Amino acid sequence: MTARAPLSNPGVRFPPPFIFFGGFLAGWAVDRWVRGLPLSSGGVALERVGFGIVGVGVALAVWGIVTFRRAGTAVIPHQAASQLVMTGPYRFTRNPMYVGLTIQYIGGAAVIKSAWPLILLPLVLVVLVRRVVSREEQYLSDAFGDKFTAYRLRVRRWL
Repeated sequence: MTARAPLSNPGVRFPPPFIFFGGFLAGWAVDRWVRGLPLSSGGVALERVGFGIVGVGVALAVWGIVTFRRAGTAVIPHQAASQLVMTGPYRFTRNPMYVGLTIQYIGGAAVIKSAWPLILLPLVLVVLVRRVVSREEQYLSDAFGDKFTAYRLRVRRWL
């Protein structure tokens, strides 16, 4: 059995928001073709709540990005991290940007009043974990060793 060489970056070759966008777009398309599975007949009130939820998701994702930038480490997952960030929203979740995108996705479903994006959300999250999060965590484990292990045990992946 040969030893695996340490990773120089997480190896994510595409922007993770594309996973969310693709799932949401697929849900929207199914809604347009199938019809009959509205989220609610909440009208303008549901849209307003949806926009509020989107705003919360944007704020959390931006907070994560700003925290990375202040720490001087890579935001884009195909670049090497210069340090393990454990401040700001990273005190509560190891993936605030992805949690923020998930919240935006849920709010967007309310805005368009469709359950189809929500039905596809578990698939979106499975793809995200398998294609992105697991690679990022393996990379961080290689790059930061025991420091990442202690962080991983202390802070949840999501919330």
